[in-house]
Parts: sequence; structure tokens; C-alpha cells
Amino acid sequence: MGMLTSLLVLSFLIFFHELGHFLAARFFGVHVEVFSIGFGKKVFSRVIGKTEYRLAMIPLGGFVQMKGQDDSDPTKVSSDSDSYNTKRPWQRVIILLAGPFANFLLAFFLYLAIANIGVTKLSPIIGNVGENTPAQKIGLMKNDKVIEINGAHVETWDDLSRLIKQSDGPLLVSIQRGSKVKTLMATPDIKELKTIFGEPVKKRILGISPNGETLVLDLSAVETIIFAYDETIKATTLIVTSLQKLIQGVIPVKELGGVVNIVQVTAQASEAGIIALFALTALISVNLGVLNLLPIPALDGGHIMFNIYEMIAKRAPSEKILYRMTVFGWVFLLTLMAFTIFNDIYRLLGGY
Repeated sequence: MGMLTSLLVLSFLIFFHELGHFLAARFFGVHVEVFSIGFGKKVFSRVIGKTEYRLAMIPLGGFVQMKGQDDSDPTKVSSDSDSYNTKRPWQRVIILLAGPFANFLLAFFLYLAIANIGVTKLSPIIGNVGENTPAQKIGLMKNDKVIEINGAHVETWDDLSRLIKQSDGPLLVSIQRGSKVKTLMATPDIKELKTIFGEPVKKRILGISPNGETLVLDLSAVETIIFAYDETIKATTLIVTSLQKLIQGVIPVKELGGVVNIVQVTAQASEAGIIALFALTALISVNLGVLNLLPIPALDGGHIMFNIYEMIAKRAPSEKILYRMTVFGWVFLLTLMAFTIFNDIYRLLGGY
């Protein structure tokens, strides 16, 4: 069941991405010859209007084949008015941006759904107080509930962590212990910890951890929209930062995952519940949007790069250069895909 859910999620993300391209192309009067989910041998095909809608054997991607635009042979062009290559460069850029934009929009809607179902957060209730920490020195105890820090209301453990991180100097910590409310002053320690990328960073800490109790946030209509927007931005920032750390060598290439890993993680998320599945799907959707914007020939970002060049130089790149760069892009992408699949399988076999 988990495997089926994973394939459905991947197909849905691909469909949404290609739908963005399709709608933008039709808006500018470009004829779409094929709308395909998957690659390889056709499993299902139907012509509606002048477009062939297709399901293919390998559900690892998809494409929108526009008239006058062919990634397998960029020299194939058409001079017809409904052709992709006869449109102005800025129109083509919008058509290309529409796919990644659809992925960001889908992530926003998924986070919006999560907000309406119920956002679960850790309660600001102390579970453990570390030895010889600022928290122990001021008398904080297990099951104390932190309600304010420096006069700012604390609703969740995330609020507590954020307020400590953003503070400067001593903290006024208000806690609820039983029926009593106490306000204590603490000076956080500054310790060197590791980020999620393994890099050292100095953080202000009190030396407390949550007890694991959770609460469901009751968000207003406006707050659900803010939550969805913030989570989409956070996911985008995470993906962009991860790419940056990968290029810098902070993240080793052995950590790269491919479609096998995506299927495995999605299957696990589907078993954890609808909220976990929605959250992971939103993250993968953002990942798909960001990766497609990379300036690699054969990706949307590569095509955008060519069109921006045409807008600046007032002429299109030569067919020879366009062909060579596109071939290079495909070789690079196929090599990367093969490497990530090898990584996934090697990891499953206990190689790492």
C-alpha cells in the first residue's frame, strides 16, 4: 500500500508541474502536442482536441511536448503562429516558470490543508533539566510550563526556542508550576552545537528539553494562510541551502538520494498519517520546483537561461551551441539519476 501511495504522490507532483507548463502555454496560444505523465512505452493514450494525453510505463517524470520545442532535438523548430519558438522570449520564460511555480503553489495548498486539519506542536512543558545548566541553577523543574520569556507569550516549544535564540542578555522566564506562576531570571549558556548540516554553530541554551506533550493549534483563517506561506518559504530555504552546502562539500555526495529513497520515505510517511504525508509531499514538491530552476540545459532553468540570453543579446543562441549544451544537460542529468539510484540501493544494502 505504501509503494502504491508513493507512486501516486510522484505522479501527482509531476502532473501538477506539467499542468503549470500546459496552462501557461495554452494561455499564450501555444499548441501542446503531448501531455505525458511518465516516460517510455505508452500505457494509456487519448487525444482530446488536438492534444494527446498519455500515461507511460516509467512514472519517474513527465513532459509537455509543445509545437516547435523538442528537448531531444532543440534544432526542431516551427514558424507557425501557435509554435513555442515563435513566441517572445519573455512569454517563453513565463511558460517555463509556470511548472516550478505550480510546485510551489501545490506545496502552499498542502500546508494550508495541514493548517486546517490541525497543526501539532510540542507543548512548552519541561521534561528534563540538564545538570549544571542555567535552568538547574535558577530552580526550573520537570513539568514546569514556560508561559513567557521576557514578557513575550510562549505557546509552543518552538516559541520558547526562538525567543531564547533571539534574546540578548539575561532572560526573565515565567513558568506555571501547579497553580502558581513564578518569574525567574536566567543567563543562558553559549554552547557550540551542530546544525542539521553538521556545521558548528554557537547557540544560547538554558539546558532544558520538552516532555513530549503536544497541542493542536487553533488557527484563524488568516493564520492558516500565514502558516502555509511561512512553511513554503522555510521548505524552499531548506532546499536552496542544502544545494549550497552540497556544492560547498559540507554535505557529502553519499547523502544524495534518488527516486528509490523518495519512494521509501513517502511510503513511511503514508503509514505515519495524512499530515506527515502532506508535509513530505509539500517538501518534495518544493524540491522539484527548486531543482527545475537550476540553470542546467534540459531543465526549465536551462531553457530560461537561453531565453534570457536572447532577451539581452537580441538573438537566439546558435543551434550548434544549443544542441551541444542540451546533450550535455541530458548526460549530466542521467548520470546524476544513475548515481542517486546507486546510492539508494547501496544504502538499503547497508553500504553506508
